[in-house]
Amino acid sequence: MNLFFEESGDFKAGSVLSQAGEAYQVELASGKRTKVKAKDVLLQFNSPDPASLLEQAKQQAADIDLEFLWEVAGQEEFGFAELGAEYFGHAPQPVEAASLIFALHGAPFYFYKKGRGRYKAAPETALKAALAGIEKKKQQAIIQAAYVEELKQLRLPDQFKTLGLQLLFKPDKNSIEYKALVEACSALQMNPARLMLASGGLKNAKDFHLSKFLLEHFPKGAGFPQTALPSLPQDLPVADVRAFSIDDVTTTEIDDAFSIARIDAATVKVGIHIAAPALGIQRNDALDMIARSRMSTVYMPGDKITMLPDELVEIYTLGEGQTRPAVSLYVMVNTEDWSIVSTETKVEAVPMAANLRHNLLDALVTEENLANDAGEYAHKADIALLWKWAQVLEAGRMAKRESFGLKPEQTNRVDFNFYVEDDVVSIVRRKRGAPLDKIVAELMILANSTWGKLLADHGIPGIYRAQGGGSGGWAAKMQVRMVTHAAPHQGLGVDQYAWSTSPLRRYTDLVNQWQIIACVQHGVTAPLVAPFKPKDADLFAIVSGFDAAYAAYADFQTNMERYWCLRWLGQENRHQVDAVVLKDEVLRLLEIPLIIRLPGMPQMVRGAQVRLEVIRWDELDLSIEVRLLEMLTTLTEEDLEEAPEDEPEIVADVDTDDGAATVESTEGIDNLPLQESNSVAEGAEDIVQNSDGVA
Repeated sequence: MNLFFEESGDFKAGSVLSQAGEAYQVELASGKRTKVKAKDVLLQFNSPDPASLLEQAKQQAADIDLEFLWEVAGQEEFGFAELGAEYFGHAPQPVEAASLIFALHGAPFYFYKKGRGRYKAAPETALKAALAGIEKKKQQAIIQAAYVEELKQLRLPDQFKTLGLQLLFKPDKNSIEYKALVEACSALQMNPARLMLASGGLKNAKDFHLSKFLLEHFPKGAGFPQTALPSLPQDLPVADVRAFSIDDVTTTEIDDAFSIARIDAATVKVGIHIAAPALGIQRNDALDMIARSRMSTVYMPGDKITMLPDELVEIYTLGEGQTRPAVSLYVMVNTEDWSIVSTETKVEAVPMAANLRHNLLDALVTEENLANDAGEYAHKADIALLWKWAQVLEAGRMAKRESFGLKPEQTNRVDFNFYVEDDVVSIVRRKRGAPLDKIVAELMILANSTWGKLLADHGIPGIYRAQGGGSGGWAAKMQVRMVTHAAPHQGLGVDQYAWSTSPLRRYTDLVNQWQIIACVQHGVTAPLVAPFKPKDADLFAIVSGFDAAYAAYADFQTNMERYWCLRWLGQENRHQVDAVVLKDEVLRLLEIPLIIRLPGMPQMVRGAQVRLEVIRWDELDLSIEVRLLEMLTTLTEEDLEEAPEDEPEIVADVDTDDGAATVESTEGIDNLPLQESNSVAEGAEDIVQNSDGVA
């Protein structure tokens, strides 16, 4: 005797070897033996043999007309044998009965299973809906296959033209477009971004990096909603100064300027004037919501995404020939010893005499020319005076820094300015510490420190940058953090440091400017009227949100600078480049701020130079492959022993021209996410793959 039975959702047939009560010992065609309960048996038969029954039943099942079978079944629950008699017109033979079971079980849209061998026909509406779904899937499969073929030919299907970025960064993984992209990538052994680039879904690698950033941080676009703009305040006293700014040629958000008034032979009054959008933006108004949602201007070579609408920036930027609202810090300075006699903060309107630009002045305003009173340029005498004072301010900070137990600040930092026009990049190398840079940096540090103390003295909170005094190891203690109370910034050598000098492009500075204006206008009653009161939970939320946004924007700027560095290599057709050792195995190219880690490189002190052969690079994943050709600097064991210890630098906290890339001596090198190649370098034939986004 043979049995046809159900086991674990599958149908099988075998020969009975023995029976014990309600259980059978059955041998399958494969020779495997199994125990079958009587309740699982659907058919008992003598012929054909089990293997033939299964084969013939499956063939007959394929020929059964499911629609006719569904009509015959009616709406009541039935057993397969009952339906077999109706369908075949006679009691079904073993093969017919088994084929019917295969057909019923394989058509769940037509028949619902109700038990062992029992079924019920699906309602007509449910059946029509299911069949429509099946047909839709068939059509989708055809469309998907067509998409795959087009993509394999590196042609972008029309449907993908509006979905390209979404498919890469936020895909609907159930969509046929995404499934087609994955299938085509698998067939071509290519990742989605590279396939989209090859097929025209991305214009270029820059489009990939920018689009990814925008989709994550500006999903509704980088434009601004229509918002009513404030009017300039008309009741501000006009300062009796001729202020001038010092910025890069690409700077449009001019938020700091300077003025000099000579009081007597030994005294000058230096004005540090900061644009005052806080007079037109009120906490929680529409413009504040815009600024808070962005937290900062986003910089990238050749472009930027401003924190505030251009129309508002135009109202408050300190443009040449304009008189604009400003928060001014006036510092009385004794020019005999360059000591600070007194300070005063005012809210006023400041006439702007000039916007000076680095590209026009850097070659003229050098230490040598300043020492020899050489060259002719606007505000020459004022700049010479500020240069002398800036050096004294820096020396004072360094003394304070050393009192905190830190070594003197490194002076071998390098700035790089990126200029992009028609996709052609120029990268200009500028050593940090040039006179104009130092003037701006020192006066901004002074203003941020002085106003930080002003807030603390009035008992109202602000947003401070603090460094040192933390817990944990050296790195943890020296990590720069944001706090809402005055605390030392040991790296800069100041007792407190509140970002306040860039309110057009940083939200923290706008918040602090509101608090500073409250101090100026209300004095001792400032704690009662300041927008943010002590322990305001919203201020902590701003600190947290700013930290996250600022870090993301910095990463994006770094990635874009790295992209343009790689473009520069191709643009300049550079196959050999010189690099300088930053730390251990970390190198930076001399001409551009491209950082590479070269594992296994012979030990060299910071500042040593090597020559590299550029083998290849990839603008999409920002990787570069190089080979060490020769060492340009020969070092002795004594040199290695005398190599300076590494110590973090704090340049990122100093206000500089917007958009400039800064490569510091050791800042952050330990934390660079550089991806090394699998091979370990050996001598001059070493090859390293660097996929880091740091430039």
